[in-house]
Amino acid sequence: MGELRLMKGNEAIAEAAIRAGVDAYYGYPITPQSEILEYLMQERPEERTGMVVLQAESEIASINMVYGAAGAGKMTMTSSSSPGMSLMQEGISYIAGAELPCLLVNVVRGGPGLGTIQPSQADYFQSTKGGGHGDYRLIVLAPSSVQEMSDFVKLGFELAFKYRNPALIQSDGAIGQMMEKVELFDQQPRLTMDQLYEKYGSWATLGHKRNDRRIITSLELESARQEQFNFKLQAKYKAISENEVRYESIMCDDADYIFVAYGTSARICQKSIQLGRAKGLKLGLLRPITLWPYPTAPLQELAKRVKGFLAVEMSAGQMVEDVRLAVGNQIKVEHYGRFGGMIPSPEEVLHVMEENIIKGTK
Repeated sequence: MGELRLMKGNEAIAEAAIRAGVDAYYGYPITPQSEILEYLMQERPEERTGMVVLQAESEIASINMVYGAAGAGKMTMTSSSSPGMSLMQEGISYIAGAELPCLLVNVVRGGPGLGTIQPSQADYFQSTKGGGHGDYRLIVLAPSSVQEMSDFVKLGFELAFKYRNPALIQSDGAIGQMMEKVELFDQQPRLTMDQLYEKYGSWATLGHKRNDRRIITSLELESARQEQFNFKLQAKYKAISENEVRYESIMCDDADYIFVAYGTSARICQKSIQLGRAKGLKLGLLRPITLWPYPTAPLQELAKRVKGFLAVEMSAGQMVEDVRLAVGNQIKVEHYGRFGGMIPSPEEVLHVMEENIIKGTK
């Protein structure tokens, strides 16, 4: 068993970054994710592992620092919260277009605009549909516990380097601020320059002594060549969709009605299931772990035998569109959401399931 600690979600991400052997973190403070940067500054990972931690002058600066470090084959990351992620979208599109691996963390707060510092899930479209310009995708992981905040740092980097694509951990202010017991994984060494060359020498810019002249860019002015590059990207995204779907099925085997929720909303729905089962209602939960690629096939299979779905989100309704796309018109799908930083209670979620789904399908 690894080391056990009681930690905030944000702190767990920061400690996991050090232990994963991350080379560099570039970020800018914004509530409710500032503890990631603060923890890293306090822990002085440059003395533990040699990791660089730098507070940039803005989110725009930090994402372009990530771009540069990723181009050199380094494990690099940044974190922010909703308005800050909006500022990063151009740089994220550049990184995706240059096919570079990196890890992004969004601890979502209520919006639109500057909104509130309270938790939200209203960045789903931005994260899963490509918040910047162009036809690109991020690999999006949605933790629902402090343990997963830690675990997904390691997983996010593994997927990012496997596919040479940015990966994003989409959390929210509740999970970022809550404290839970975390089992931390053992310290991983940072790669040396020789190891970098051996692993990523075919594409990374490792200096003139180690490779030929190499330019990393997302710019291609010749339309036909740009189209071929886009075909290559779409083939990669297809491979990710076929191989990297992750989800959790909770009490779905005998369920008549299914909640679909991720993150904090999924935790609430688990309690709603307990309350409903105590009343004799056969309820289950399908929790997407990868928001992209989305677990479409499991939803399609459930739709063949259950009577209805309720998508629960801390938003006006964004993920529910993917639920409806998955199951089509063959089954009832409704949405329930609170937004602006409000968190629904298990009781009200159960009430909506009873009134809007169960009564309407009997």
